[in-house]
Amino acid sequence: MRRRNVTLLVGASLTTMLLLIVVIGQLLWHFGPTELNPGRLLGPSAVHPLGTDHLGRDVFARVLDGAGTTLLVALGTVLIGAVGGLLVGAVTGYYGGWLDEIVMRISDGLTAFPSILLALVVVSITGSGMGNLVLILGVLFIPSFARVARGEFRRLKSLDYVKRARVSGASNGRMMLVHILPNAMPVFLSTVAIGFNNAVLAEASMSFLGLGVQQPQVSLGRMLTDSQAHLFTAPWIAVSTGVTIVLLVFAFSMLADGLQAGRRG
Repeated sequence: MRRRNVTLLVGASLTTMLLLIVVIGQLLWHFGPTELNPGRLLGPSAVHPLGTDHLGRDVFARVLDGAGTTLLVALGTVLIGAVGGLLVGAVTGYYGGWLDEIVMRISDGLTAFPSILLALVVVSITGSGMGNLVLILGVLFIPSFARVARGEFRRLKSLDYVKRARVSGASNGRMMLVHILPNAMPVFLSTVAIGFNNAVLAEASMSFLGLGVQQPQVSLGRMLTDSQAHLFTAPWIAVSTGVTIVLLVFAFSMLADGLQAGRRG
């Protein structure tokens, strides 16, 4: 019980703190992410806490903007994946039968390959960009969400209180929305937190390879790519960007772990 509470508290606190820093920082920081300054490749200082890049742009401003972009991509990805997966999983888990078999076999085929590899193939065909990236990753995330929703709907529909609701004349829609969905949400929410974690990594990876967010938009993955040319002369660019990605992933991982522990407890 104590470990569960500590994990959830740390995860929720760190996630909230990072979100506030990104949102408030972009509003209040006095340098813009694309603003050029006279000093190029300057080390960290009071004026530029994380230094400047090869064009004189403030790295802290770019990290804030890049983190915001990464979080927006993750949010869009998880929304598409979670809503689509919940709909698919609810219908297949509740009704079962041939529809369940067909959908699950398709899901097995998609999940047999890493999502990032499938995304690379699709993006290389359809083209890069933030909109395409969100749509493609969101669709590829649907099977993982659908499996969780399907499992919960299959488990819950066999419980006594659902059977009593069916005997009392409740419609299928009412049983799914009123009697099953609310009780399935705790498990599903922990999956959403894991989805954010995976989406952050996916966006950073795709943008790092040049198939995600494109310039002039800033993303953490793209910043890592640009920092390679100055890895030894200006290591603060790569370090600050990498640490930001690690913190985001760690925060969402801790939040997911805390939610899962709470469910098991």
